[in-house]
Parts: sequence; C-alpha cells; structure tokens
Amino acid sequence: MTARSPWIEARSNIAGIEFPAIIGGPTAALAALVRQLDDTQWLSAEEIERGQFAQLRHLARHAGQFSTHFRKRLAQAKLRPDELTSTAVLRKLPVLRRRDLQSAEGVICSEVPASHQPVGESKTSGSTGEPIAAKRTAINQLIWMAMTMREHLWHRTAFDGRLAAIRANISQVERAKDWGAPASVLFRTGPSLRLPITLGVEELTAHLVEFKPASLIVYPNTLDAIARHCAQASIVLEGLRTIRTIGETLSAETRERAQQTFEARVVDNYSSQELGNIALQCPHSGLYHVMAESLIVEVIDDAGVPCEVGQVGRVVATDLHNFATPLIRYDIGDYAEVAAPCPCGRGLPTLKRIVGRERNLIVMPDGTRHWPLVGFHGFRDVAPVVQYQMIQHARDDIEVRLVVERPLVPGQESGLREIIQKALGHPFALRFVYFEGTLPRGANGKFDEFVCNVAQ
Repeated sequence: MTARSPWIEARSNIAGIEFPAIIGGPTAALAALVRQLDDTQWLSAEEIERGQFAQLRHLARHAGQFSTHFRKRLAQAKLRPDELTSTAVLRKLPVLRRRDLQSAEGVICSEVPASHQPVGESKTSGSTGEPIAAKRTAINQLIWMAMTMREHLWHRTAFDGRLAAIRANISQVERAKDWGAPASVLFRTGPSLRLPITLGVEELTAHLVEFKPASLIVYPNTLDAIARHCAQASIVLEGLRTIRTIGETLSAETRERAQQTFEARVVDNYSSQELGNIALQCPHSGLYHVMAESLIVEVIDDAGVPCEVGQVGRVVATDLHNFATPLIRYDIGDYAEVAAPCPCGRGLPTLKRIVGRERNLIVMPDGTRHWPLVGFHGFRDVAPVVQYQMIQHARDDIEVRLVVERPLVPGQESGLREIIQKALGHPFALRFVYFEGTLPRGANGKFDEFVCNVAQ
C-alpha cells in the first residue's frame, strides 16, 4: 500500500474546482517549483554543479554591471563573469564579510530586473552580532517558500493538524484559521497558534497544553526549557508529532531530551534571514542537505582551503538568485562539519552538523581559538544547575551565569569551578552570577551557551 500523497489536500484557486486541484496565477509558480525540486534533488552532484555555475554566470554578469563593489571584487581576482565555471575558479574571489555589507559602498545593485521585483529588505544581526541589511527579491521569496515546502514534504508534515510557532518576531499571542504562507498557499491546513518567545516557560507550556499542536516550530533552547519543565512537572503535550527547530544550533542533548520527553520527531533547519534555507535534514539519514538549487555552500579552513569529510570549517555561501544584493562567497559567520555523500541517493551536498557560530569559539590565553568543552554533563552531579551560559570577557576572565533549583551549599560552586576549568583545559578566572527563572536572551531572541566577547 503506497503512502497517501500530500497533494490530495492541495488547495485549488480556480472557482468550482476541488479535485484534482488546479492552481493558477502566482501560486502556480510556487507549485511548479516545488514539484521541480522533487526531480532536481535526484540529479547527480555533477549535474547539480553544472546548473549552479550556469546560474552563477547570469548573476555575475548582472552584478558586475550594477554593483560597483562586486565589479571591484572581480577585478581584484582578475576574473570575468563568464570564467566562473567551477568552485576552484569561484574561490579566487575574495570572501564577502558582514562588515562589507555594513560599510562598503556599491554593494547593492543599482538596478534589479523587473521580473524579480518587488524588492524587500532583510535586517539581521546574524550569528556574529553584526547588524546588516540585505535586499531580497520576489524570486528569493519564491525560492524560500519552495524550500520550506520541500522540508514539509520530506518529513511528511500533516497539514491538516494544528501548528504552534514560538518565535522572536511574534509580539503577542495570536490564533489563526490556517498556518499562513507557504503551507496554506498550496494546501488546506489546520489552525495555528503564534506565541512570543518572551513568555515564560510555564506560560508557553500552558498554551501548548491547551492548544494541542501536532507540529511545533521553536528555537532549540526554548524547546530544551519546555522539555525540562514538562519532564519535571509530568506534563504531557498530547498529539505532538513533529518539532521543527530553527534559529540556533541544535545540540544532540537537546534533541534527545525533546524526543524522549515528547515522543516526537525533531527536525532541524539551518537558515538565515539573508540567505533563506541553507540546509535541511535528510528524512532518511538525518544529515543536512544543502539547498544546492539556490546556493553554493563552501566549508573552508582558516587558510581558505576546502575542508575534507569530517573536518569543521567556516561556511561561505553564494546566493544564486539574489539580483539585488550579490551575496557571492558570503562569510555568514557559522561553522559546519563536512559529511560524505548521503546514502539516500540525493545529489545535494551534505553537512554532518552545524557546529556553531563564530562567537562561540573560546580564546585561550595564548590567543588560539577552538570550540569550548565546558563539562556540562557533570554539572548536576555536584550542583542543581537548571540552565547555564558562559561569557568570555577577556582571555582569562569568564562569567558563568547560572539558574539553579535552590541556593548552592559550600563546596558546590568550587566543584563546578573544578569541572569547568578541567574541561576548558586552563584555570580560567570564573565569576559565578545567579539568575532567577531563565537566563536573558540576546536582542534577537536567540541564546548561546558560550559567547566570546574578546576582540580579535
């Protein structure tokens, strides 16, 4: 017996037509692209790469004409747009950094093709804390919606179920009769609930218990807090089947805790405001597939050399369809681990994990930087730690922020200090600061367990 097709719930926008759904107008472009992506994912890696660079040359010709900054980058690399035929050639271009988007003149294209309009603006502080504004076109929006639908279809989302979303850009509790774009553009969906991330964990949980969502969109650290609260209070979220995490690095511990607590699938999404969907989790292997029809993603080491399978490096991305802001070899400030080709057979490049953000690297007293191990597995063996965050203010100064179930007794703080210093590999000066409830988030609503504020 074959699986039930999600297209049985497709929403027709032609009067009097329900089955099979007939879709006209602008929505037809979205439906056609979603179906096309069903085929392109199975192309070979070589076929996908040929398509990528054919598209890149179109973009580079446009950007070379209408972006003075990109024209200078081409000249610096001694390249012409039509010479961009491979990753090896592309790497001759200097990377585009967030500071360039902040301060460099002529980055934005002076003209955008009429068929790509209207043009909007995306503002973000990203993972590096450096605020930028990038122009994005209607084509970028169309591709974002199509890739979002790809994720839903990969993981067989039940569109007729209830959806709850907890996000930083939601200002008040809201209910709606459907999920909103893009799902409700193509499919008949159930109702939705939108919750501000600023609500307390107990209040968020109460809303979820009452609403009974089948699907939940949430930041990983908020999910972890809700899972801990539900486990401690023996609260069950009835009917929850799929949890989609966004916006932050999802740790293996948070994934495991959520799956055990809620008995639901956890599907992680790697994206950014300025690039859209970067990589989605494979429904078969759990690896992250790069959305190669819209992006070229490089993972490079500090010398700019491509990383091999199993190596961690900087993520540098090229948006193949942004004719307003040429994000070509854009250093997004993230780090990822390269994976071998996925056993599922898709030709899309693969990442094993999104390791973290640039600001999550610790600076050792000798100036070297690496991913910090803080020993959190042993925290509750010596103290009732509920939540932690470490902020490095100087090479030998780390602030340890804690939320605890009850005041620590003599010896518990020193026990934590010993665990942390041993895990970090240096006797850093640790300053313990205690908070009630939950630790404060950044201005963008996100939370990092380790933040380095040491100037490089």
